[in-house]
Amino acid sequence: MKNTKWMKEMTSAELAEAIKNGTDTVIIPGGAYEVYGPQLPLGSDTIVSLAVCERVAAKTNAIIGPCFEVGESASLYQFPGTIKIMPDTYYRVMEDIIDSLAHWGFKNFMFINMHAGNVPIISQLAREKQRQYGIKCNQVDWWRFIQPNSTDICENKGWRAHGHASESGTSVMLHLHPEYVEMDKLYNVEQDPSLYKWPDFITYPEFAERTPNGTLGDATLASAEKGEKIVERCVDRIVAFMKEQFGC
Repeated sequence: MKNTKWMKEMTSAELAEAIKNGTDTVIIPGGAYEVYGPQLPLGSDTIVSLAVCERVAAKTNAIIGPCFEVGESASLYQFPGTIKIMPDTYYRVMEDIIDSLAHWGFKNFMFINMHAGNVPIISQLAREKQRQYGIKCNQVDWWRFIQPNSTDICENKGWRAHGHASESGTSVMLHLHPEYVEMDKLYNVEQDPSLYKWPDFITYPEFAERTPNGTLGDATLASAEKGEKIVERCVDRIVAFMKEQFGC
């Protein structure tokens, strides 16, 4: 059998043999195509997801399944290049992916998802498919997941460290793929306090009303060193969870 963790690189017979021998955990990468500040590429969420999944798979007995590269990015649709996938479309495609993988013998599903808009859709599907197939599903909402695990790493506090394409996001990319980061385009974008006047209400502002370039927070404090610490700590936590919950 090839020494690979990627389902796409395996033959049908190799996959069947792996499942027969006890590899019943699959990691599903998830991302988006959307503005990610002026310094990062449109596919940053997808690029980070693939890199994180590879690191997790290397430390577990899990296979990386299909990557759903685009997501529910309607709020960023005013920025060029953003791909908007409607929730029902995302739901149906992801449902077909889960159905297929469950059919071929996978019992444990770890969704490593980089885009907040995808989270509720995956959560709804996970509950339904657990009941339908008796499988286990878990999701990592990466950019929210890293927040409590990096409070001592980021210099900014709260949302400013973890805003869109801010200190943490840019640091992670500087560690994983520095060739994609345009260092001369790092911005510090403040927020209008009036946006938080009514925090107990759910409102639906356009992203372009909050930022001129896709950055929310201070990206100028980003560094590869911070990104390395964030990624290593969070990958290790995901691995520990998977070993305990999935036995992989």
